Amino acid sequence: MSWWPFKKKARFQKQEFVSDFVQNASKPIPGQRAISQLEFVVLDTETSGLNSQKDQILSFGAVKIIRKSIVISSGVEWYPEIEVKGERAATIHGLVKTSNQLEHSIFMKKITDYLGGAILVGHHVGFDLEMLLQLGRRFGLDTFPNSVIDTQNFALRLEQGPQANFGQFRPEEYSLDRVCERYNIPLEDRHTASGDAFLTAQLFLKLLQLAQKKGINTYQELIR
Repeated sequence: MSWWPFKKKARFQKQEFVSDFVQNASKPIPGQRAISQLEFVVLDTETSGLNSQKDQILSFGAVKIIRKSIVISSGVEWYPEIEVKGERAATIHGLVKTSNQLEHSIFMKKITDYLGGAILVGHHVGFDLEMLLQLGRRFGLDTFPNSVIDTQNFALRLEQGPQANFGQFRPEEYSLDRVCERYNIPLEDRHTASGDAFLTAQLFLKLLQLAQKKGINTYQELIR
C-alpha cells in the first residue's frame, strides 16, 4: 500500500466516440473559405447555477446554420441525467422533463456527433462549453478543438471596434436580451436551452450581415 500522500488527478480513458469527435473537429478550415460555406452550431445550456465546478447541466439546446441560414429541422434539446441530491433535488428535477433524461455517455455522444467539425457559436459560450466539459472529461474529452465564436464578443468587436473591451461598458449592455433588442429580434421562448440557441442564431446572422458590410467575408477574417 502506498503511503505517498500526493496523488495525481485521475484521468479518464478516452472513449471511442470522443476520439472520433476530436479527430474530426481538429481538421483545419482554410482561411480563405467564404463565410457562406461555413457550418455553425449555435448552442446553449440551462444549468443549476453559474459555478462550472459545482453546478450541472439541466438541458442542452442547439441549432445549425448552413449557408447563412438557420436549419430549423436541425434544432435539438436534450436532457442529461441529474445527480443532485438532498433539498435541492426536488427543485432541480422540476426544471427538466425527467422522462427524457439521457445517461451521460449517451448525452455526450449525441452532442459530439451533432457538433462534428462545425464552428461553435453562443452568447458567453465559454461557460456553456466548460459545463459540457464537466461531463465530457469523464469520457476523456479534455477540450473542444472546434473554432468558437462568442456573440457577446463578436457584437462588441463589430459595434465598438477590435480594440474595445468590456471594461469600458456596463455588462448589461451586451447581455443577450439587450443585444437582441438592438437588432430588433423578438425575445421569444427565452430561458430554455433550445429557445436561447435559436435566439442567438438569429442574432448571429444579424451580426454576420454587419460583418459583411465591414468587409469581413472569410473564415480568417471572421475569427481573427
